[in-house]
Amino acid sequence: MIRSHVLICAGTGCTSSNSHAVKEALIAELAKKGLDKEIKVVQTGCFGLCALGPIMIVYPEGVFYSRVTVEEIPEIVEEHLLKGRPVERMVYNDPVVEGEHSSALSDTRFYKAQNRLALRNCGVIDPENIDEYIAVHGYEALGKVLTSMTPKDVVDVVLASGIRGRGGAGFPTGRKWMFAMTPEPCKKYVVCNADEGDPGAFMDRSILEGDPHAVLEAMAIAGYAIGADEGYIYVRAEYPIAVKRLQIAIEQAREYGMLGKDIFGTGFNFDIQLRLGAGAFVCGEETALIESLQGERGMPRLKPPFPAQSGYWYKPSNINNVETFANVSWIILNGGEAFAAMGTEGSKGTKVFALTGKIKKGGLVEIPMGKTLRDVIFDIGGGIKNGKKFKAVQMGGPSGGCIPADLLDTVIDYKALGATGAIMGSGGMVVMDETTCMVSMAQFFLDFTAKESCGKCIHCRIGTKRMLEILNRIVKGEGRDGDIELLEELCYSIKDGALCGLGQTAPNPVLTTIKYFRNEYEAHINDKKCPAKSCPDLLTYTIDADECRGCTLCAKKCPANAISGEVKSVHRIDPDKCIKCGSCVSVCRFGAVKVD
Repeated sequence: MIRSHVLICAGTGCTSSNSHAVKEALIAELAKKGLDKEIKVVQTGCFGLCALGPIMIVYPEGVFYSRVTVEEIPEIVEEHLLKGRPVERMVYNDPVVEGEHSSALSDTRFYKAQNRLALRNCGVIDPENIDEYIAVHGYEALGKVLTSMTPKDVVDVVLASGIRGRGGAGFPTGRKWMFAMTPEPCKKYVVCNADEGDPGAFMDRSILEGDPHAVLEAMAIAGYAIGADEGYIYVRAEYPIAVKRLQIAIEQAREYGMLGKDIFGTGFNFDIQLRLGAGAFVCGEETALIESLQGERGMPRLKPPFPAQSGYWYKPSNINNVETFANVSWIILNGGEAFAAMGTEGSKGTKVFALTGKIKKGGLVEIPMGKTLRDVIFDIGGGIKNGKKFKAVQMGGPSGGCIPADLLDTVIDYKALGATGAIMGSGGMVVMDETTCMVSMAQFFLDFTAKESCGKCIHCRIGTKRMLEILNRIVKGEGRDGDIELLEELCYSIKDGALCGLGQTAPNPVLTTIKYFRNEYEAHINDKKCPAKSCPDLLTYTIDADECRGCTLCAKKCPANAISGEVKSVHRIDPDKCIKCGSCVSVCRFGAVKVD
C-alpha cells in the first residue's frame, strides 16, 4: 500500500541541476530501507521555482524541499520518510518575508497569488504516464465534445471564454477557430506553434514537459471544431525533454484511442505528428512557421490571406500556441463563462509569465489578468535582489517594450500594456535594477532581432542593422548629436514598412527606452558617461588614496596587470592597461576602487 508520494521535478531547470541523479538515489535508498512498496517516486514537470532545483515535494504533507542533493537523500529517507519527521533545515523557507517559514509549496507567497489553469497539471502528474493525466480529468473534454457537442457549440464556448492567443498577438482564439470553419468540405489542419523563441522565455517548454496531453487533447478538440483530421506540433529541437515527452504522449494517446481513427467510437478521425524546428526566431510568426513546416525557408507570407483561409499547403489551418491550447480542455469542462469571469474586460482568464532578471524569486508564474506589475514583481517575485532599486521591466521579449518604475502599478492586460509601448507578447518578463543600462539593454534586444531577421523585407533586414550600428557607437562613447532623432526615425520607418509582426515590433525596446530613459541616451552621447555604470567603454577605474590600505589584493586579481603599488602603500590603476573587468571592485574590502 502506498502511503506517501515523493514528487521530483524533471523539467529542464531541475534536470540541469541533476534531479535525475537525486531521483535514482532516492529510489535506491528507499529500496535499501525496505520502503519501496510504501513510497512512490513520481517525476513531474516544472513547479515554477526554477532557481531552487532540484525540487522535491513529499505528499500527503506537501513538504517542500529545495536544492536537494544526492548526499542529502539518506537523511531525508531516514528522518522524514521512515520516521515521519521532516528535515527542517532542508525545508524551503520563503524569503519574501524575513523569518516566514513555509513547509508546504502551496503555502508560499509565490504560489498563493497564482491561479494555475494552463499550468494546472505541471508539477502534479507524471507527464510520461497517460493514466495520471486521465486521473485529473484528462480527455474528458474531448469525450464531451465528441459525444454531446456540435462543432459550432465548441466554437461558441471558446468565443464565450474570451480567450486571446497567448503567443504574442493576442487575437481572439474563438474567432480564429470560427474563420477556419469553412462550410464547404476540404482538407484542413490544426497546427501548434511550439517555437518559443524569446530570450528568457520558457512558458511553452514547461507546459510541454509537464503536461503534453493537455496540448494533444486541445488540438483534437480544435480539429473537431474546424473539421480537420490532421495536426502538427512545430517544436524547436533545442527542447529535447519536451520533444521526448511529446513523442511518448502521442504514442500513448494512439494506444488508448485518443488519437487516430474513430475516436470514442464517434467516427471522428484525428492524428498528430511532430516537426522539429531549427530555432529561428522568425518561425514563431505563424506564416513563417507554415513555410518551414512545408520544408521551405522560414519567411513570412503576405497577409491576407490568413492561415484560416490559406495555411499549411494552402489549406484552411488553425494555428495556436502551446499555452492557448493548454487552456482549452479546462474551458470546455468548466464553461466559457467561468474563464471569462477571470481577468479584465478585454483580457480574460490567466496568463503565464517567465519571471527572470534581477528578481529574488524568478520562475514560472500564472496569474489572472488584471494583476499589476507590482503584484508580480514584489508580491510573487519577492522584489529586487541584493537590496537594489527596481528600475524597469521588459515585457514581451525582443518584440516588447520597457516599462519604468513609475508605471509599476500598470494593470497586466493587453490594452494597458499596449498603452505603455510594451506588449503582452508570449509572456517574457525581464526585471532590471538600478545597475542596468537601458541603452545597453536596447542594444542587446536589437542585436538579437537584427541577427534573427529573415531578410525578406528591406526595412527589417537593413533598418535593424543601421539602428544597431548607432547603438553600438553610443555604448562605446562614440555617439553623435542627432543619433536619438535618427534612431526614432528608423524605428517608425521599420514599424510602418516591415512585412511581419516581428519586424514591426522590433523597434519597441528602442522606442520605449528613448521614451522613458532619454536622459541615459543623452548622458552616453553628450557626457560620454553611463549613468548605470555598466558600459565598460565609458567607465574609469581609480583608487581613492584615502581609502586604500595597500593590501595588494586588487593587484593580485587584476588579469591585465594594470594595478601597481607596494604593500601598505597606495595603489594605482594604469588607465591604458585597464580592461575594465571590475575584478578590483569585487575584491576590494575597503571600497577604495571607484568607478566613474
